[in-house]
Amino acid sequence: MQHPNHRIRLVRWARRAAAACAVTLLTTTAATAAPAQAHTPRPSTTAGFVKASSVPKSQLQKLNHPVPFSAYERSHGKRSRLGHTARRAPADEQSDLRQQCEQHAAAAKTQAGWIKSRFESCQKKPYDLILRDKNGTEAIGRLWFDMWTLGFAYDGNRRVDYLASVENIRVQTTPPEDATKWSIGQFFRDDVNASSSDPDPQITAPSTVQREELLGVWNDKPTWTLTYTSPDLGAQYNNGNQQKVAGAVSMDINVSSPTVSPYQEVDAYNSGVRFDYAGPVAGKFMGTVFTGARVELVMSRKDSAVKESALHIYDALKRPERTFPSFAGKTVPGEKDPLHRLVDKDKQDANRTKSIKECKKVWGDYTGSGLECDEYPFASTKEGSTKGDNRYSVRLIDGKDNRAGGGRLDAMYTTNRVLDGDAFYVKITD
Repeated sequence: MQHPNHRIRLVRWARRAAAACAVTLLTTTAATAAPAQAHTPRPSTTAGFVKASSVPKSQLQKLNHPVPFSAYERSHGKRSRLGHTARRAPADEQSDLRQQCEQHAAAAKTQAGWIKSRFESCQKKPYDLILRDKNGTEAIGRLWFDMWTLGFAYDGNRRVDYLASVENIRVQTTPPEDATKWSIGQFFRDDVNASSSDPDPQITAPSTVQREELLGVWNDKPTWTLTYTSPDLGAQYNNGNQQKVAGAVSMDINVSSPTVSPYQEVDAYNSGVRFDYAGPVAGKFMGTVFTGARVELVMSRKDSAVKESALHIYDALKRPERTFPSFAGKTVPGEKDPLHRLVDKDKQDANRTKSIKECKKVWGDYTGSGLECDEYPFASTKEGSTKGDNRYSVRLIDGKDNRAGGGRLDAMYTTNRVLDGDAFYVKITD
């Protein structure tokens, strides 16, 4: 849902740039949004901040010496603010996620960031911007910084937290440009996809969704926290209403100097989330997940409890010619093509009935043998044997192994809040 003040902010930014007025620190409780069009790297003749990658390397030679902002501030005779600690709290409390994010740098710098799981995500996006003078003819400054956003969804709570920060600020300027007057703004907004949600979907935003500060303020206090929730009506899942709210939380950024027009980037960060109150089918009765996470059922062929189940799935995925029903060119989904959960008990039973019929067709009556008919894709998926494309496999395996494999599948569903129709993949290891 885009905030009605959206266009008002655009006009204000335009007037500020045109008048070349002084930077004003802004922290408000009203939702806002950045420009409606995504930022495109501008040519090097543009005034204001531009991406360094858009500027010829020859023009960057004199601006290749980054200075930590705290040192720059001291060298320009600015007094340090009381209590300056350059702290990262509360992000330091999530040090494990930050360290893992560093190890997934390529994914972490994308718009969605690195999505570790249905409940943890992170973005670390480095910025390198060149400031060109008001005529757009000379590079007069450079700004480096890292933008972090850590996301935490909750199994058991219709809530998601974001820890946003601007860190590792470094600058370089040529006189008379003064980087202590530069500012960075972060502007969060939320949207709801009504077509993928249950009736009356709502997201409740925090009271403060924007922060625009001078570099020195970010350097002193780099982190702030935003909590988004979704109201619920109590348990309605028995009436077919899981209170699903499919939404997105996005962040736009603004980097400015009082002398020129600002650098603006829409959707610098975009996080897909879903709130639900699905009841016992999801494990904990309510919760929130990051919808971009890849959900996998992982089983090992060396796991004695499920080795026969794992081998069957491995053959279906890697060596389908060894599986039944058998036909030329057979492929089975789950590795590259996802499976989708099916919760309808009657349809699950129909899958099992057809699979057992196929087992008896191949192996005859196995009653009393201790063996059971294992099917893949699972009866609890929309890709089960009754789908009609014959892209499935059946095999007689040890009954205890078969039931253990089913238990692993059920645990994966509830651990990841996999609801009806949700996609997941299967991975078999050695």
